[in-house]
Amino acid sequence: MDGPAVTTNPMSRLIAITPLLTVVCLTAQQPAVPPRPDPGQAPMTFKVEVNYIEIDTTVMDAQGNPVTDLTREDFQLTEDDKPQTVTVFSHVALPVERADPPLSRGAAVDPDVRSNKREFDGRVFVLMLDDLHTSFQRTGRLRAAATAFIQRHMGANDVAAVLYSSSATDRAQEFTSNRALLLRAVNQFLGQKLPSGAVGLAEMDAILERSGQPPTGRDPNEMERAYKDRQLFARLRSVADYLSGVHGRRKSIVLFSEGIDTDITQAKGNSNVRTDSTQRTFAADILNELQTTIGAAGRANVSIYAVDPRGLVALESFEAALGAQRLDTMTGIFEETRWSQDSLRLLAAGTGGIAAVDRNDFTETFGRIIRDNSNYYVLGYYSTNGKRDGRFRKVDVKVRRPGVTVRARTGYIAPKGEPAKTSSATPEASAELQQALNSPIPVRGLSLTASAVPFRSGAKASVLIVAEIDGSRFTFTEKDGRLWNAVELVALPVDAAGRPVEGTRDELSITPRPQTRDAIIAKGVRMTRRLDLAPGRYQLRVGVREAGSGSAGSVPIDLEVPDFSAAPVSMSGIVVSSQSAAGIPTARADELLKDVLPDMPTVTREFPRGDELTVYVEVYDQLTTAHKLEITTTATADDGRVMYSRSDQQSSAALRSPGDGFGHIATIPLKDVVPGRYVLKIEARSSAGAAAPAVRELEFTVR
Repeated sequence: MDGPAVTTNPMSRLIAITPLLTVVCLTAQQPAVPPRPDPGQAPMTFKVEVNYIEIDTTVMDAQGNPVTDLTREDFQLTEDDKPQTVTVFSHVALPVERADPPLSRGAAVDPDVRSNKREFDGRVFVLMLDDLHTSFQRTGRLRAAATAFIQRHMGANDVAAVLYSSSATDRAQEFTSNRALLLRAVNQFLGQKLPSGAVGLAEMDAILERSGQPPTGRDPNEMERAYKDRQLFARLRSVADYLSGVHGRRKSIVLFSEGIDTDITQAKGNSNVRTDSTQRTFAADILNELQTTIGAAGRANVSIYAVDPRGLVALESFEAALGAQRLDTMTGIFEETRWSQDSLRLLAAGTGGIAAVDRNDFTETFGRIIRDNSNYYVLGYYSTNGKRDGRFRKVDVKVRRPGVTVRARTGYIAPKGEPAKTSSATPEASAELQQALNSPIPVRGLSLTASAVPFRSGAKASVLIVAEIDGSRFTFTEKDGRLWNAVELVALPVDAAGRPVEGTRDELSITPRPQTRDAIIAKGVRMTRRLDLAPGRYQLRVGVREAGSGSAGSVPIDLEVPDFSAAPVSMSGIVVSSQSAAGIPTARADELLKDVLPDMPTVTREFPRGDELTVYVEVYDQLTTAHKLEITTTATADDGRVMYSRSDQQSSAALRSPGDGFGHIATIPLKDVVPGRYVLKIEARSSAGAAAPAVRELEFTVR
């Protein structure tokens, strides 16, 4: 069918509504088993105090199985031999969920909506890829190890971030549960470790000897090596500081690294110490950096698990030593290997983790990491010692039950100096909402579901944000003789480099009639917003706060904003409205869609049988030659049966100019649809065969 076209100026958009009867809907996450809370356990709350300490504790029986029936009264906790009062107590038991793709597919369809309605029940990992201390020749080994952890051991309910020790932000990945995004960040890793210091020293001394100069006995890369060592520890500390805001949950850094080959164990005091020709003059400084990092991880309750991608290094070191011509160089190579492994062991042991060195198979190590982060007790207390003296505080955890083994970190290093002032990317946001937006995991204080749908708008994209907020906790007060409440909505984009981008903040004042108040409490409230973003990868953090109760919640959304001008044929995201969701009170109608859809877009992704949906997409056409666009829509059941298929055509003659596109709307009756899961695939293909088709896929459920 041919029809009018869509221009890419959102304020003058002319939309062609082409009838396209098909079965279309959006995604619905499959329900998963939530963690079992302790009977009678109250939700954990936290006061904002600098002396709050959390200790994760694992208790095992004689057979090595976790003990799960302990209470607060079963624990004894001391700090520097002084009893402490456990004010926050929780038993955390997290399931390891596996991805559940449709039977007809090898991979799951990533959901386009995110919700915090369900309590987050996954693990929190940071995969730190140490490119500064990994040899280029072992790039493949590190990639393989990190890939195995993501694909074979992480649960579908876990979140992780991928960071580089070199602060290579263009290759990093913010917290996400999307494995494809995590693997993309891992596959960009390239090691850039400096050559062996012992070999470099020998080569430099040989050059000086040939020129008649006395040898220096110093590694020529000494200063750069020390700089990279410091950068690794600074990066680990910054991650620990960020994770300190996540309470009631064990947080782990999985460090893939060959370790630092500086003999920090020989450093004493603050003086530069050299015990032999390969000892770095910066050893004392590096040792202090390591100790400070362990202290920061301890205060943030972050465990570091170190994974050496070299595998069995003994043979490798022996082969390298055979190539050396001097005995002291051979000795130096062996020592560097030992120092690097020791640095990984110190980091892990000091933070309650483990170090996997001298092994080629990491299956057992990765399994241990998952087990450590799946079943444990959280003990929180406010230390009776409030001094900020930078001293080590010994912590001892005991259980009043014979025959069990208790594992917990043995202490922490107190902070020193004045507390650091935190800056806010959205200073105008309320404190409760800002705290929710800073969290790498969904915050459930106020339940919401949100989506972000990009449309072309000139050189940028106009991203439609739709948020539906649970109204059951709304508290209305009387103001000027009327019912009153207010909802604050903030959308904060964070780019691929981890930098906040200018977002939006709205505050909606609600003065409903009694019947509308009842509808809000029963069905919630819907808010829409547009945000202009340049092409690129973002994490969009959407947060809401209700003024009546002060409750706030947030969800992170992985958002890929396409460069719509780069591909010959491209497609917007998909919005959907439904008759069943039409009754949700909407605070603000989207001006660009209110005349296109019969009702406002919804983020509901599970629909009753008998419902009727309306779905809208835009297809953009850059081709200059005359052609037709064939748009094929299929709906496939979980078992692979095609439940609906239809093709439609548009002519490029209807376009004003290249870059414009077509608006397509589909009315979808669900009356005769069998309940279950479905995958929708919309494909736009040009008759000019050289252009790659534009494809969008969605998963949906009919009940």
